[in-house]
Amino acid sequence: MADLVTFGEGLLRLSPPDEERLEAARQFEVRTAGSAAGTAIAAERLGAVTTVMTKLPDGPIGRRVHNGLLEMGIDVEAVWGEEGRVGTYYIEHAGAPRGVNVVYDLEGSAFSTVSARRFDVDVVRNARGFFVTGISPALSDATREATANLLGAARKAGTTTALDFNYRSELWSAAEARETLTQLFPAVDVLVVAARDAQRVLGHGGEEPAQIAHQIAADYEFTTVVVTRGELGAIAWHDSVVHSHDGYETETTDPVGAGDAFSGAFVARRLAGDDIREALDYANAAAALKRTIPGDFAPITRAEVEAVIAGENDDISR
Repeated sequence: MADLVTFGEGLLRLSPPDEERLEAARQFEVRTAGSAAGTAIAAERLGAVTTVMTKLPDGPIGRRVHNGLLEMGIDVEAVWGEEGRVGTYYIEHAGAPRGVNVVYDLEGSAFSTVSARRFDVDVVRNARGFFVTGISPALSDATREATANLLGAARKAGTTTALDFNYRSELWSAAEARETLTQLFPAVDVLVVAARDAQRVLGHGGEEPAQIAHQIAADYEFTTVVVTRGELGAIAWHDSVVHSHDGYETETTDPVGAGDAFSGAFVARRLAGDDIREALDYANAAAALKRTIPGDFAPITRAEVEAVIAGENDDISR
């Protein structure tokens, strides 16, 4: 039985070497990717037994994604489809002023036709926690319905539920995201939302993160609201108390997946019995470590996370 089950699309990530432009690239590095998987991997590394629920095409590329997830040490509850393809995204890294550019290629993916009825829902019902990302409902009517149905099953069974808002403007508008995701809120115990998304999508422009967390909790009756601020840390509202964490200094190699590492570590440590402050320590340290690692995932250890928390940051590990 899993401590934490996550639901979302498994992807392939293609990136040109160094800081090459996508339009000029002649070769690509290929990695397994996906927000739900990244969250599960971080949670597993921080002490939670995790399972990812997804749908993949029954073919060599689908098996490539499946194998990539298994290699990271997590369980995969996969529905195999005869139609559709693996969703992919392309990422171009560069320093200022170019920055990071992401191009999604998700239309027609096998996951876009997923149905909750194809899964063994007891996997969700018997778990201690169930996590979804706001990316999944953005993909299609089917993924929207499946996300809602699985959240509903988890809530009915008494499983603690968590949602990372994870707004992607390339996938849908702010108005669409607000309408859809707020309809899921009644089935969610823990909300993780970036301050920029709360401002842009939920209408909290001009407010400080602590005010945002308090107001969202009041408006939607969440048990816990975590407002993230990237490298600047996070604010958590829980039981009418606001907890603040300034984050950890890091030299960023790849920022993609840092939010997933944060969510996975936070949820894992809460399921393990840590208080909010302790969970924020682990979450921010996991996110800081992820920024030093290329790819979507955070193959980190609990010892490394605790070393960051303790301020042990030697340049050379011998």
